[in-house]
Amino acid sequence: MRRLKLALLVFVIGVTGCRLNAQALPTATAAGVLQIGGTFNYADSDYAPEKIKGGGFYATFDFKYHFGIEGEFHQVNDPEPTVAIYERTYEIGPRYVRHYGRLDPYVKVMYGRGVFNYPPVFDDPKGGAAANLAYNLAAVGVGVDYRLLRSVNVRVEYESQRWFGFPPNGLTPSLLGIGAAYRFH
Repeated sequence: MRRLKLALLVFVIGVTGCRLNAQALPTATAAGVLQIGGTFNYADSDYAPEKIKGGGFYATFDFKYHFGIEGEFHQVNDPEPTVAIYERTYEIGPRYVRHYGRLDPYVKVMYGRGVFNYPPVFDDPKGGAAANLAYNLAAVGVGVDYRLLRSVNVRVEYESQRWFGFPPNGLTPSLLGIGAAYRFH
């Protein structure tokens, strides 16, 4: 009888220990947080005399609580249709984000490619663009995502770019972006 009680006690302690251990595991785990969104951009092109406007889209994937990666596309156009200047960029890079309630401020460092459409040559009978050339670029940016709803973020950001090899001394446009994104859980 004593052995039976001892075996039963060991069994109960063993089962209880397993259950306590099972409850210590996280209830939900995720690979990260993904958000995909669009922006309206207002830019100082560093080439055109006026500010230029356009749009773009972005995707971020935060694989750690404070660290993630971002990819973006921007297209800003000169408002004068006869000039036909535009700047188009494709960028990717790491980002560092902090979390304060609904606010998620971040900084990012990007690398990518920029396409510049030069103004038309007016002695050309077709009135076509003088050139459409691509350059490597680096950019830094700061911004904040505001969690408006559980799955909707609103974003405001500033980005400064440096285009390498753009004649004569490089191109240094800056962009202000306002946008919204869907946040996947």
